[in-house]
Amino acid sequence: MHEKWVADDLLSIRERAYIYLKSLILEGELKPGDRLIERELANQLNISRTPIREALFRLESQGFVKTVPRKGVVVSNISSEEVVEVFNILSSLEVLAAKLAAQRMDEKTQEILDEKIAELETFLNSSHKDYETIHIDMNMVLYNAAKSPKLFEMLSGLTDYIQMSANMGYETPGRKEQAMKEHLEIMKALRNKEVELAESLTKIHIENSKRAYITSVEKRKEKEKK
Repeated sequence: MHEKWVADDLLSIRERAYIYLKSLILEGELKPGDRLIERELANQLNISRTPIREALFRLESQGFVKTVPRKGVVVSNISSEEVVEVFNILSSLEVLAAKLAAQRMDEKTQEILDEKIAELETFLNSSHKDYETIHIDMNMVLYNAAKSPKLFEMLSGLTDYIQMSANMGYETPGRKEQAMKEHLEIMKALRNKEVELAESLTKIHIENSKRAYITSVEKRKEKEKK
C-alpha cells in the first residue's frame, strides 16, 4: 500500500510530498503517461504549490516523471529493459554484499540477524503481511551487514527500482511467500558465516525475482492485447 498523506507528519511538507508522489508511481496508482498538475495536487493535499513543484523537479531528476511539450509533467514509462538491467546489476552487487556480510560477520551483527530471523519467521506465520516494508527492511539489513559504505550507497540507489519490480513480481501467484522464505534462508546463511551458501542463495533469489517480474510484464502485455 502506498504512503498515506499525513499533513502533520514529522517530516517536512516538501519531503512528505516527494515521498507520497513517488509511492503513487512505484505502486502503479499513477501510471506512465498520467499528468501531474501542480494546482490539482496542491488542492488535493491541501498544501501550497511550492512543495509540489519541488517534489516534481526531484522526481524528474530521478527519471520518474518528465516534462512533455504542451502536456506538462507526466509519469515516465520505465521500460522493462531498464528494470531487467537493474536485476543484472543486482545479481553482482547483492551477491558481493552477501559475500562480504558473511566474511565480516561479528557478534553484534549476528544479534541483529537473530532478531530479524525471528521477525521474519513470525511474519511468515502471521495473517496480516506488509510485504513491501519487510522486503525493504531485510535488504537494508544485508546492505549494512556488508560493512562497505560505498557498496551500501550503490545498492541504496537502486531501492526504488527494486521496490517497483518486486511489487510487479508479487503479482505472480505464490511469489510473495517464496521471496520471504528466500530472504529467511539468506539471513540464516549470513548469520552462520556460510559464505558460498549466502552467495548462492542470493543469486537464486535475484534470478527468481527477475523471472517473476518478466512473467508479470508478459501477462500485462497479453491483457492489453485483448
